[in-house]
Amino acid sequence: MKKIKFLLRSFKFSTIKTLFTVAKKVKKQSNKKFVIFDIIKCSIKYQAAFYDYLEFEFYLLNDEQRKTYLTNGKNNQIVRMFNDKNYWHILDNKNEFNDYFKNYLKRDYLNPPFTKEQLNRFLKNKSKIMAKPIDGVGGEGIKIIDAKDKNIYENYNNYLLEEVIIQNKKLSELYDGSVNSIRMFTFFDGKKAYLLQAILKLGNGGFVDNFSSGGMYCFLNDKGVVITPAIDKDDNIFGIHPTSKKQILNFQVPQFEEAKKLVLEAAKEIPEIKYIGWDVAISDKGPCIIEGNSYPGVFQIKPRFNKEKTGILPKYEKIMKINLQ
Repeated sequence: MKKIKFLLRSFKFSTIKTLFTVAKKVKKQSNKKFVIFDIIKCSIKYQAAFYDYLEFEFYLLNDEQRKTYLTNGKNNQIVRMFNDKNYWHILDNKNEFNDYFKNYLKRDYLNPPFTKEQLNRFLKNKSKIMAKPIDGVGGEGIKIIDAKDKNIYENYNNYLLEEVIIQNKKLSELYDGSVNSIRMFTFFDGKKAYLLQAILKLGNGGFVDNFSSGGMYCFLNDKGVVITPAIDKDDNIFGIHPTSKKQILNFQVPQFEEAKKLVLEAAKEIPEIKYIGWDVAISDKGPCIIEGNSYPGVFQIKPRFNKEKTGILPKYEKIMKINLQ
């Protein structure tokens, strides 16, 4: 029944046009016949959104391999199982998040609305600040502002203001146009917190590293070493960063163990939300949390980079003690 409901939601929110768009792209890449029927089959059998089929290259996989992939439908189930919606606001509301997790931020911030006096105290000894829309997602609307700007109070009184993070030198060498953050997925079983997986997000021409804003991402092993090339939203592959010309593959994220320790502690703060995706920066003050997501996204190594061609779901199931296959 859950699989049928997911299929119906897919057809409600993902139009027939989307289905044909995905099918056209898959056919171009694979020359696979009757691909539309296979996409629909995977929607029913594996709760795969139409773009899951393309993103996770299901056209390269057999049924045994496909069932190991964490699809959007299965991710939805995990969120419903472990994340109490009554507590989502703590992570989703930027004001609340900063206040709740202030010991993990390692930077100054000012929540809106604020007075001129509060603003002046916040701006003291700062050259630049970051302004974030309270309801912004995917890095949209974020601005870097000169702290001497005379119009900050008038123009940004409904923005969250934050001290600009000074990035670790090694990560800046990889790309210095943005803070290159780590997305770290955690699970808290009520007693112990686990790191499920981690990816490194890299900017590429912009001042944010978000995938939807032109950035790219690559996967890390449990030691914080990059094990895949980076990929952007247009499916371009980068072993070398196109801007810095630095090697991405085999890059060692500095202070990875400290970042891991940080998120494992933060994961215990809201026991009602057990499954969280954290964005972490490695700053000149050490690892610091940027934000937490009560509805973590779905990331997994593409089959073309994975010799076994298996997904992350078995690992999730083992740690969470569930069975979604």
